[in-house]
Amino acid sequence: MSVLLLLIILGVLTTLIMESMPSIKSLGIGYLWGKVWDPVQNIYGAYPFLIGTLLTSFIALIISVPFSFAIAIYLGEYNPKGWLSDLLKNTVELIAAVPSIIYGFWGLFVLVPLVRTLEMKLNILPYGVGVFTASIVLAVMIIPYGASLGITLIRMVPSPLKEGAYALGATRWEVIRSVIMPYTRSGLFAGVLLSLGRALGETMAVTMLIGNTTALASVFKDVIFGPGNTMASVIANEFAEADHTLYVSALIELGLVLFFVTVVINLIGKRIITRFTNN
Repeated sequence: MSVLLLLIILGVLTTLIMESMPSIKSLGIGYLWGKVWDPVQNIYGAYPFLIGTLLTSFIALIISVPFSFAIAIYLGEYNPKGWLSDLLKNTVELIAAVPSIIYGFWGLFVLVPLVRTLEMKLNILPYGVGVFTASIVLAVMIIPYGASLGITLIRMVPSPLKEGAYALGATRWEVIRSVIMPYTRSGLFAGVLLSLGRALGETMAVTMLIGNTTALASVFKDVIFGPGNTMASVIANEFAEADHTLYVSALIELGLVLFFVTVVINLIGKRIITRFTNN
């Protein structure tokens, strides 16, 4: 099975590289930090989309991690059994099962007006749509991945460890902080990594809410609250209308860059998990 998966990954990578060759030969390494995306002039730069992808994913991760850990601790340690626990666990699983297009509609009709009101209070151009809005929806979408894994890991902590801590006079919070969290930290980080991987590749909900502009703002607050684009959303928006070889190849190269970004982040995460495990 592992050999088959490796062959599939190599096949995907080979296809992306082959289809990206016209863009790689024509644009070179400058494609990665080019800030202009103008298919009419045959100018292609991936930098704004790379920044948009990383910003939305990491902001979503920052928002989602406290909720994921809180749900995992509550359902894994405080209230592991009973009707309320089952209801909450089923709700978390249902959140993961909702199609991303539904989150996009929810964001448009509910979240965008709220964000627009916030932007007006902060004296920021009230776009409503933008990187921040897309990040909030992404955060909701990825909460179940970290929470579900966290619940399983916390419930697997050996009872003698917890009972020993309680026998020494530790409170429940001290047991969670000093016993459960250290014991499960590598697994919890793996859940965070899984959530990040889900956020990096999300397309439809982000496409509906991020604003879809190729321009990169120069002021940080405008980058966060203003419209942007991700690599996945650009491919989804423009692939059907790409009318010449270089344009198509540049879009496929975006997919190649996204592939490498995901691989690099996963390798870094696995290195950190290994260090946690060894310590």
